[in-house]
Amino acid sequence: MRQLLLRPGAEELNYEIRGIVKKARLIEDLGYEITWENIGDPIQKNNTIPSWMKEIVSELVQDDHSYGYADSKGMLETRKFLANLNNKKGGVKIEAEDILFFNGLGDGIAKLYQFLTPTARIIGPSPAYSTHSSAEAAHANSAPLTYKLDPDNNWYPDMEDLYNKVKYNSSVVGILIINPDNPTGMVYPREVLDRFVEIAREFNLLLIADEIYQNITYNGYEAIGLAEILGNDLPGISLKGISKEFPWPGSRCGWMEFYNKHTSEEFTKLCITLENAKMIEVCSTTLPQLAIPKIMSHPAYKDYRITANAAIGTRSRIMEEVLGNVAGIKFNKTKGAFYNTVIFDEGVLDEDQFLPVENKAIKSHLEKWLEEKDMPNDKRFVYNLLASERICVVPVSSFCSDLRGFRVTLLEENEDVFRNTFERLANSINSYLNSSKKVLQGQ
Repeated sequence: MRQLLLRPGAEELNYEIRGIVKKARLIEDLGYEITWENIGDPIQKNNTIPSWMKEIVSELVQDDHSYGYADSKGMLETRKFLANLNNKKGGVKIEAEDILFFNGLGDGIAKLYQFLTPTARIIGPSPAYSTHSSAEAAHANSAPLTYKLDPDNNWYPDMEDLYNKVKYNSSVVGILIINPDNPTGMVYPREVLDRFVEIAREFNLLLIADEIYQNITYNGYEAIGLAEILGNDLPGISLKGISKEFPWPGSRCGWMEFYNKHTSEEFTKLCITLENAKMIEVCSTTLPQLAIPKIMSHPAYKDYRITANAAIGTRSRIMEEVLGNVAGIKFNKTKGAFYNTVIFDEGVLDEDQFLPVENKAIKSHLEKWLEEKDMPNDKRFVYNLLASERICVVPVSSFCSDLRGFRVTLLEENEDVFRNTFERLANSINSYLNSSKKVLQGQ
């Protein structure tokens, strides 16, 4: 080409969560069934949508209004409904005008970083959810800026690491919190959230909270929303959606809630810019917006979520029973969302480890995959696991982390299948860590 096509930072866009699917499909094409643990899609894991919820959507489909444009910011009645939900919790109060709809949170996240000046950095957690870290890196023409989550302390943020990175980097204008967290499944207690607020207040920062899993907690834990701890003097954005909670991932329906919009001139400009960008696009999808108040106010909805959360909690305890005492890994019990991130102990992985693969075609695929230059050792394990056991997980190294491990889901509805999957995974970890040629040769 006569000129470069990609700007610096664009190559940071990476989504291994879906990228590994291409490799799994090659095995599937050979007639093998894949156990999908790579992506948080409840529908893929046989989640049954209740009939009353389907009836609501079906009735809306019969209404001609559901085929038209929505208001640019989102359906007014839906925004009023969501503002009221927020205001019932106490804390920062909002109005319908403080809510802006997008075609899924991925769309909203992309827009948020798109309009920031490249020198303005949003520091986020590591391990990082790829949509956030990739978008932040691409906008800044640089590697993503992150603070550490500590697997030796319940995956809570390393606040000293965060504080020093904020203090000594004046380009940081905001802090991203994911609560409940993806990929670790942690729910942060109030003292942790209060510390985020203290740091933001000291350095006059924007707080952004991805709270799409806020109503998916279990085993006695509940998530505290940003609006409940922010106060009235700091700007904040909450990111929410229905993809996981209803669940309706195919709806592509998410929204931002702007808190304390007028406390900062720069923040006000950002909110207006995001609103104007949506007006240029016309609007977000209409049908799911119309469904939100009808579904969330339905008399069966609360019990539906309680039951669904309890089932995830049961599966989290099964996972703990199976993986909790496996040698060579750090295992943390999850409290929210439907993921768990397992970390290998330092020094237990090496390039010589392997899992047996009997099928010659699969083995050939694996050998090609392992030719990738400078491959992290957790990715080598993930590829071996896929080839050997047909279990598809995601390496932690793809979550913008120096740690080595893998992320799994807690979505499989059939508890016998769920237990079997993680027993196979536990056996694979044991076999892999004891398979090194050095071990086999007695070195």
